[in-house]
Amino acid sequence: MSDELEPIEPDEAVQMYLQERRPEVTSSTLQSHEYRLKHLLRWCEQEGVDNLNDLSGRDLHRYKLWRQEDGDLTKASLKTQMDTVRVFVRFCESIDAVLPQLHEKVLSPTLSGSDNQRDVMLESERADEILGHLRRFEYASLEHVLLRLLWRTGVRAGGVRALDVDDYDPDEERLKVQHRDETPLKNKEDGERYIALTTETCTVVEDWLAYERPDVVDDEGREPLLATKQGRPHISTVRDIVYRWTRPCQYGSGCPHDRDPDECEAGKHGHASKCPSSVSSHAVRRGAITHFLTEDVPEKVVSDRMNVSQEVLDEHYDRRSEEVKVEQRREYLDGM
Repeated sequence: MSDELEPIEPDEAVQMYLQERRPEVTSSTLQSHEYRLKHLLRWCEQEGVDNLNDLSGRDLHRYKLWRQEDGDLTKASLKTQMDTVRVFVRFCESIDAVLPQLHEKVLSPTLSGSDNQRDVMLESERADEILGHLRRFEYASLEHVLLRLLWRTGVRAGGVRALDVDDYDPDEERLKVQHRDETPLKNKEDGERYIALTTETCTVVEDWLAYERPDVVDDEGREPLLATKQGRPHISTVRDIVYRWTRPCQYGSGCPHDRDPDECEAGKHGHASKCPSSVSSHAVRRGAITHFLTEDVPEKVVSDRMNVSQEVLDEHYDRRSEEVKVEQRREYLDGM
């Protein structure tokens, strides 16, 4: 079978892959894929792999072990890296660069189980893909507003559900998160705060209010900011939307698990959480916090905005790898 393959150097294959994906994904997603595959190229050079025809399942396993140690990666980060490698290898199969079905031998960590939950998060490039899809095809819908607020504010699911229309201030471009008996916050009065919004987020919220939001009140006569025709959405509805929209097939990225979307159990109503790639609203919050920290937002600012102590932030939410942290410290130290 290897005689039927066409020799190709790893760098050329990566460039072909990036060129193929460019029209399909956002620029940030493409940059993320390029960044991850650069590590594969480093490994190929180190191991003397100059023709992808020779790549085997055993080689891919060795790369996985090397990458985990090289980057000091969490399980969640390693899974993201290997998922990208799998997609890349599948592309290579389509251009006769590697053995058929080789992508099936790319093994990613399994993140299910309570012992792994603290590492599960929505990666920023996936958030960009989801929000980009929603903006294009479901603009100013309940799902669009919910996912954008969760990602851009890092607020808990219960906190975003508790918002009323009057809690949004278009002039000051901010939200007021308030503790009320009917819609309590996790930290009660200590969780109350103002959250600044970007102009783009405000535009989405205002278009939702003007054109899409149902004219309803909840059982207490309050006007929920996020609303269905029945009133304020139940917390389970909020969580289900998050699980549903973090499935790659939902936002047009295909299935990285080689499942048939028409037959997949996760495609049934209320079963979206059974998709291995879907994440909870808390994982969105963890990803948002990590994203803000990665973008060099000071920890004190993130702590106040997300209503989490710096100690808890460090222990439970900050999922930056040591590799990312050292590069951020380097930027501060350059020139000193």
